[in-house]
Amino acid sequence: MLAALLRVPREVLKRLHLVVRPDTVLRWHRDVVARRHAQRSRPRHLGRPRTVRSIRVLVLRLVRENPGWGYRRVHGELLVPGVKVAASTVWEILHDAGTGPAPERSSTTWADFLRSQAGALLACDFFEAVTLSGARLHVLAVTGHASRRIRILGATAHPAASWVAQAARNLVMDLDDAGCRARFLIRDRDGKFPGLSGVILADAGIDLVLSGVRMPRMNSIMERWVQTCQRELLNRTLIWNQSHLLHALREFEQFYNGHRPHQGIANARPLQPLPVPLVVPDQIASLDIRRRDRLGGVLHEYQHAA
Repeated sequence: MLAALLRVPREVLKRLHLVVRPDTVLRWHRDVVARRHAQRSRPRHLGRPRTVRSIRVLVLRLVRENPGWGYRRVHGELLVPGVKVAASTVWEILHDAGTGPAPERSSTTWADFLRSQAGALLACDFFEAVTLSGARLHVLAVTGHASRRIRILGATAHPAASWVAQAARNLVMDLDDAGCRARFLIRDRDGKFPGLSGVILADAGIDLVLSGVRMPRMNSIMERWVQTCQRELLNRTLIWNQSHLLHALREFEQFYNGHRPHQGIANARPLQPLPVPLVVPDQIASLDIRRRDRLGGVLHEYQHAA
């Protein structure tokens, strides 16, 4: 505006009646100059550069694998491999990811406990099998959380305290022979388990962990195996008597431990790892897979022809 007034002839300016003072015009001019200077001086990228993605991924990984670590503990751990970032940067990464403070993340859940103690955990349970005559037989089985190996301890029509105690002794001897160092045994609060069996297990260094009342998920691995046994064996077999039941269960135990793959252990077998995958095209093109029947065809095993 001031530049336009300077181009107006003096005679015309004398006849003009301005509604603003000269100081106002000067202030307008200073504001225009200041805004132009600010626009030219504005940085292209606001704030500090964004943290490298690999560092952000590493920070979130450390927190995920160590729930009890706060941002300062993570910052210190990053310095060990030579990753130098500010502690405030670690806090911002966690804040942007929606990760709460360490005390809110460090509580141990039942699932986390089972995963951390899987190598030393056993689980057992009773389940029923009905014969053709209507007799009910009680089966006691034990499984390992880490290996998924199943052990059939026996079947009886009358699970007396002496019978269960002897089954506990047999389990302890079997674990010693296999070199298995179990620390805990998860079971429910069934009245079939006498106090003597707990004493026998305690002498072997195995502590009992009782599941909650009507909470089968606290013993989920054992409950899942019982369902597998019912679905794949008992629902497809007519059981004549106790000896027939024990024979069928022994066959299923060998099938389950030596052949059947398990998703919980990456589709391996409890007693055998997975073989090396076939990679040679000629071998894949000329497969010769044979079937082996167990229990008259109730269970099928598939393997390469000899």
